[in-house]
Amino acid sequence: MIVERPLPFISEYLNHLNSELRRIHPGCSLSSKQRLWLGFVLSTVLLTNSICWKRFERASLGKFKHSALSWMFCNSKIFFETLFETSIRQILSNYGIKEGVICIDDVDRNRSKSTKTIYGVHKLKDKLSGGFVNGQCLVFLVLVTPTATFPIGFEFFRPDPKLKAWKKEDERLKKQKIPKKQRPIEPDRNPDYPTKVQLSLQLLKRFQQNSPELKIKGVVADGLYGHAEFMDEAAEVFAAAQVITKMKYNQQVFHRNKYISVEQFFKQSPLVSQQVFLRGEGPLEVLVSSARLKVKSHGKKRFVIAIRYPNEKQPRYLMASDLTWRTLDIVQCFFFRWLIEVFFEDWKGHEGWGKLTKHPGEDGSRKSLILSLMLDHVLLFHHAQKASLENKLPASSVGSLSQRIQAEALVQFVQDLAKDGIDEQKIKRLKENIDNIIPLNPSKKHMSHRVFPYMQPAPGLKRFKHAA
Repeated sequence: MIVERPLPFISEYLNHLNSELRRIHPGCSLSSKQRLWLGFVLSTVLLTNSICWKRFERASLGKFKHSALSWMFCNSKIFFETLFETSIRQILSNYGIKEGVICIDDVDRNRSKSTKTIYGVHKLKDKLSGGFVNGQCLVFLVLVTPTATFPIGFEFFRPDPKLKAWKKEDERLKKQKIPKKQRPIEPDRNPDYPTKVQLSLQLLKRFQQNSPELKIKGVVADGLYGHAEFMDEAAEVFAAAQVITKMKYNQQVFHRNKYISVEQFFKQSPLVSQQVFLRGEGPLEVLVSSARLKVKSHGKKRFVIAIRYPNEKQPRYLMASDLTWRTLDIVQCFFFRWLIEVFFEDWKGHEGWGKLTKHPGEDGSRKSLILSLMLDHVLLFHHAQKASLENKLPASSVGSLSQRIQAEALVQFVQDLAKDGIDEQKIKRLKENIDNIIPLNPSKKHMSHRVFPYMQPAPGLKRFKHAA
């Protein structure tokens, strides 16, 4: 796609953002040059679905040189972290958002073997193939509100190298049937490599400090975060929040003077049919049962829930920190967790942080990721999306909105071309760069570049024809 200047709605967003920056952080305001660079970069991230300076240069027909764009990224005194936090405040203020639910999850971003200089790249288990790939792992916070859902925090997870090496060696010795007493002792965790739970708590505390006026009703996470440490500390950060996590089927709960698995407990307690609204839509018939039980690993009572969805044979288990909520309110709050998965789809598919985003070092990774997440923010200020949200109409998907904006960018380019008169040199550059601006991707449907099988009788086997 072609873009020679920032898209108007992005420029407007940055002007308002800069006003908010001046008000909150006077020393962090953006210069006109920084706003121009940031506006063009966000526009081209949207239109090319990448953060690649050479690709941006081609998209501008050479107006913005890749060396200049890269220099600004590396050397300009833009406070990216502050910019991201201010962008969150701008969304909250613009839409009058007073409350919400925070969803927490971690996600992997695969990288190639040649990306060792990229911050935090390590070996990851590929969920699809079951093998291992190189990649980055991130812990995200996403805020779900009555108006919109958007990212509010992130951190890169890096495994402790000493712990990783110990685990590998321990597994090797275990396979050799070496007794545990003779195997190396597990080393203490290096504080420079916090766990995903520790990272999530840091993010929650940071967000609360930056947005103390926002009422958080719930904090929702999957089973990885189902630790007493996480649930208790998260409940302290947001005093009125219900903290809900998944629970393993074999976790022990106290019942009739003994500990049994949560699965065993609910086999004795029949599930009852209930109507729930799945993320505001429905109703959906589910089977539910609940009890306030002491969880052995937590050392205290939790609100424990069994829920079985339609067409599922086994129930799933949840636990909540606040014992005063109703069962169905907890269930419906937990349903919001799926929205972070939708965010991941949008982020990976349409918001630029993909294979062409290869900026080295921690600073490069954080800056490029913030650009990608700010794009998610800025889409909430596109005139069509803004009108829908303000009038409580269905919001547009990121994919369809991106396509609409690409068409608007083309119209903008044609208008600029007509206004300035026909520039033959510009037309020539456009023709020369069209393959790079709008690349054609290889089809998986057609066989034109693949080996087509022989698929006919073999001359040496024709004797079998008459035998048949």
